[in-house]
Amino acid sequence: MNNTSQPRSTLAIRPIQYRDLNPVASLLTAHLAEEYDPRKYNLLKKIEQYHSCYGLLQLTRIIPWLEDKDFHVYVAEKDGQIQGLIQVAPINYSRSTWKVEQVVINRKTPLNHILIGSCSVGSQLLRYCFEKIWEARTWIIEVDINEKNRIGLYRENGFQPLAQITYWECDSQLLKRLAQQEPNLPNLLPVSNADAKLIYQLDCVSLPPMLRQVFDRHIEDFKKSFWQYLTEKIGGWLNQTDNVSAYVFEPQRKAAIGHFQLKICKNGRQPHQAQLIVHPAYTWLYPKLLTQMAILVAKFPSQSLLLSSADYQTEREEFLEKMSAQRKQHNLLMSRSVWHKLRETRAHDFSLSEVLSGLKPVQNPIPTPWGKSHWEKANPSDAKTPPEDDNNSTV
Repeated sequence: MNNTSQPRSTLAIRPIQYRDLNPVASLLTAHLAEEYDPRKYNLLKKIEQYHSCYGLLQLTRIIPWLEDKDFHVYVAEKDGQIQGLIQVAPINYSRSTWKVEQVVINRKTPLNHILIGSCSVGSQLLRYCFEKIWEARTWIIEVDINEKNRIGLYRENGFQPLAQITYWECDSQLLKRLAQQEPNLPNLLPVSNADAKLIYQLDCVSLPPMLRQVFDRHIEDFKKSFWQYLTEKIGGWLNQTDNVSAYVFEPQRKAAIGHFQLKICKNGRQPHQAQLIVHPAYTWLYPKLLTQMAILVAKFPSQSLLLSSADYQTEREEFLEKMSAQRKQHNLLMSRSVWHKLRETRAHDFSLSEVLSGLKPVQNPIPTPWGKSHWEKANPSDAKTPPEDDNNSTV
């Protein structure tokens, strides 16, 4: 009797398609029902938007200036079911650094489907992006410091810890108290494309060298094109949000010493969000800039304000603790270079004998007797050697 074995189905990883929108939405809804995650919630809203108007998704892929840089989603499919997805996005203008926004695995997936050979679904999704997105030179990811399984997954794929990021929440009572004060910022100016160089220099001086190399930002990263400005205005009108950006100018040094970008929620449904950059030598600007942001949000429905700090910004963390801000989340920032595995393999191939072999002379040296003159040493071929006397012998 001949045993006929059925071909084993493999895991297929590909960009998201229209037929994947409903299964992916169900997958995200199931995860949100167990635990709320703003990244999954935002992705679910985008998928619902593209599902209602699929032509908009196709239009953003064709027209470069309408591209949604946050909607690079790839799905893993096996046996006609979505086993997981990954969302990635570039974080700089040159697209040399990409961020893994999230990796979502279907919790209903059987164990024999989650582990395929010696590689899990999450690892295969990550490695697919590493090979597919050829322009990425560095990858970064933020993961909750308490999620040991996810940290282990990223470590297996070459990610290394880079910094610790803490997210803070300033409640509405704190903002009302700050809004009653006077910030006293006479050189606070609105940001335009003409100020991109000043903001770029401030960003460089506020980052450690390693983070500056990983983020790889340039002046173009702090400029906005006309289409970006128009898209931001339309999105703000639809979502009832407004973006305010300003910086503090130092006239003597002709430099920017502080900058904030505030996303205001007008309807009070979501917290306000802020990004803050302060020169390390001007940390006294923290209370003044926070007071200025509290004044800007005071005329809208009362809501909290979210902002972040890193472990290399000790003055900012001390200030937020002093202001009784609450720690909401503690993340670990990890990075991976595309040259990671190349350095590891080359390090074991070199031996000391191979390194020293390049220092050996090409020809054997010609010995020179001590009694010869300088001319004979420089021209050994022209030197005349005296004839040997066989009669003279040494006793």
